[in-house]
Amino acid sequence: MSERLEIRVELGPRTYPIVVGGGVLAELGPRLAALGFRGRCGVVTNDRVAALWGEPALASLRAEGFDPLVVTLPDGEAHKTVSSLEVVWDAMLAAGVERATPLVGLGGGVVGDIAGFAAATLLRGLPLVQVPTTLLAQVDSAIGGKTGVNHPAGKNLLGAFHQPRFVLCDVDLLGTLPRRELLAGLAEVVKYGVIGEPALFADLEARLGALLALERAPLVAAVAASARHKAGVVSRDEHETTGERATLNFGHTVGHAVEQLTGYERFLHGEAVAIGMVAAARVSRALGRCGDEPVGRVRGLLERAGLPVETPPELTRDALARAMRADKKSAGGCIRFVAMQDVGRVELVELTSTEIANHL
Repeated sequence: MSERLEIRVELGPRTYPIVVGGGVLAELGPRLAALGFRGRCGVVTNDRVAALWGEPALASLRAEGFDPLVVTLPDGEAHKTVSSLEVVWDAMLAAGVERATPLVGLGGGVVGDIAGFAAATLLRGLPLVQVPTTLLAQVDSAIGGKTGVNHPAGKNLLGAFHQPRFVLCDVDLLGTLPRRELLAGLAEVVKYGVIGEPALFADLEARLGALLALERAPLVAAVAASARHKAGVVSRDEHETTGERATLNFGHTVGHAVEQLTGYERFLHGEAVAIGMVAAARVSRALGRCGDEPVGRVRGLLERAGLPVETPPELTRDALARAMRADKKSAGGCIRFVAMQDVGRVELVELTSTEIANHL
């Protein structure tokens, strides 16, 4: 297959491409210029990404005549806060931002979510571009327009939908990822296999070693398959109104609770999702929605990838139930829980947080 693919998120006049391949970071400036933007632009990143990929990104922008204002944030989920958002707001407003000033998110999920929320709220909406630098962001958070920051009461409780103009997924950037972050991103790829891409799941089972060795072809294939699935779901259910987009939350109900209860410090997001997926599979089995074989496949693949699969024993059922109850997906006392029927097939089930916790 080609080592460069382009996928479209079909949203009428707001349709945009997701470019997946090696070396596509160089397209940042030319693509932005091709959309008619000129002059000042903002770049939100973190200190680690800035040291690795800041200069190539800025060089691409400057070569097209852009004057980038760089806002560098501390690295980590603990900084996904209103305070970090205010840093971006203040810098952009001080620089005389205008409604045609594009804002680029260069980094992982935290950077992309903050940049997206800043773009959504500054002057009631600035053009946004996402350049995800982690596997998790390339296959999930950079696509679909969900932006936000965390609140002490829960994850991503403050945010907005704000679609980007384009997304550049340069798989060569993943070569500088710490191993732990690469594996955490793989959890989201596994998720896509479970919720609707059985061929992707089987490919992961067969080619896990090549993918973890960062061979370009399997990496492009995995990122593109994941991005294609999410693009299709977002195109059909942009704001989670029909329920289909809610399937993307497989593993996230328990995963978010684990993150919150451990202070967003013990687990990376993808690690928490891996724990949450195994928990969701077990709950699905307890509900009679699936048998032992798919539960074993999900757990087995995640274990082979070196990801955590057990909910920390110190997190009690009551604590997990309280954390899930505060989740933004809870409505009327119930959660639209994504239950697994088989690898590649899921369904939404209305459950209370207590019912979910009692099956863990």
